[in-house]
Amino acid sequence: MNYIFFTLYAILLAVLAFFTGEIVTFIMLGVILVALQNIHGTLKNILKVLKENKLKS
Repeated sequence: MNYIFFTLYAILLAVLAFFTGEIVTFIMLGVILVALQNIHGTLKNILKVLKENKLKS
């Protein structure tokens, strides 16, 4: 469900960037959002592993 909101947000930013001429800013925001999504996914995986290890001991 979050991916739908991120997609809509990206489309809105793309349209706004096109009309204001801020294409480079849009690309950089995209790179930052992808990096943050990767960090978030990694942290969720680490939390999952820590919870599994806590339940085993």
